[in-house]
Amino acid sequence: MSDLLAITGARIFDSATWHDNAALLIEFGYVAGIVPASDIPANAERVTLDGGMIVPGFIDLQVNGGGGILFNNDTSLEAIRTICAAHAQFGTTALLPTLITDTAEVNERAIAAGLAAEAARVPGFIGLHLEGPHLSLARKGTHDPALIRPMDDSDLARLKRAAETLPNLICTVAAETATPQQIKILSEAGAVVSIGHSDADYATAMAAFNAGATMSTHLFNAMSQMGNREPGVVGATLDSPTAFAGLIADGIHVHPASIGAALRAKRGPGKIFLVTDAMSQTGTDIQTLTLNGRTITRADGALRLADGTLAGADLDMIDAVNFMVDTIGLDFDEVLRMASLYPAEAMGIEATYGTLQRGAVGSFAHLSDTRQVKATWIDGVEVFHA
Repeated sequence: MSDLLAITGARIFDSATWHDNAALLIEFGYVAGIVPASDIPANAERVTLDGGMIVPGFIDLQVNGGGGILFNNDTSLEAIRTICAAHAQFGTTALLPTLITDTAEVNERAIAAGLAAEAARVPGFIGLHLEGPHLSLARKGTHDPALIRPMDDSDLARLKRAAETLPNLICTVAAETATPQQIKILSEAGAVVSIGHSDADYATAMAAFNAGATMSTHLFNAMSQMGNREPGVVGATLDSPTAFAGLIADGIHVHPASIGAALRAKRGPGKIFLVTDAMSQTGTDIQTLTLNGRTITRADGALRLADGTLAGADLDMIDAVNFMVDTIGLDFDEVLRMASLYPAEAMGIEATYGTLQRGAVGSFAHLSDTRQVKATWIDGVEVFHA
């Protein structure tokens, strides 16, 4: 068996350019190049696909669960393995298991599981997202108010250690709850600090971005909105050139008109990228789940608590991609970047993720001409086939 694979038989999108009648070369799990089909090296093992498209694997930076597992309820290595495998069915080749607001003990277990997943090289695992507990009660969303609290010195030390040891870490905090100094310390330790579940005004949010926060969590949801005299966190996110923003593109969390307005308004180079905010139902027919002792019901394309509060999303990445193309009307190439290159840029890992250019990891989705996932490859290995 050759260490060099030549994947051919489909159009190839490398994050910038489409290649026809070409082959994607993968060697030792990394992209070795894209060459004309007539120039495939003689020593390459050929894999011929049945048409369709090869696109960079999707990167999901907010994944609460999948495959019947909610990370808050099972902070183990095997839980992470199950979650990653569930999302691979939908073209996701890299993700951050996300812990919603919980106790300090559960946070410790989640970090330990993340370190174990990295050591075990779980396919698709690239780090953790700790969403809370240092949030605003006024914008708690589905987070348990009894568990929300300010960040103290022990919390800061724990997060700093996690940032220094995990391959990637997002910390979602409220701009009015975490101080600029705390944000600076976390950012300098290597964490991506994201502003979310925040009722801060524009000035406070901008102070957080200036201190080192570089992201906003699920834009528009659980944050102060843009008004005529007070732009809030939404306005600060769109106005900040350095802030990236995750977007739940299901037509339920954010109105299509608001999505369009945000895309037109966003200053760069920070960009808007896609997230699922998926819960344990992804890849299953589960209709109810439990978070912090509260029941969440799956119905009509949404997940809600008994009082109607949205609790994560009933969404996968290929559905988010198709929503952005079919409903928002965005160019397919740009939507593919929103699902792969832009989240990689938000994490600072775009040299090896979110692209199929030489030197990147050999992770990709094979899509049909109707944009359905036919197969998923991670690090040069096929992990899902429809």
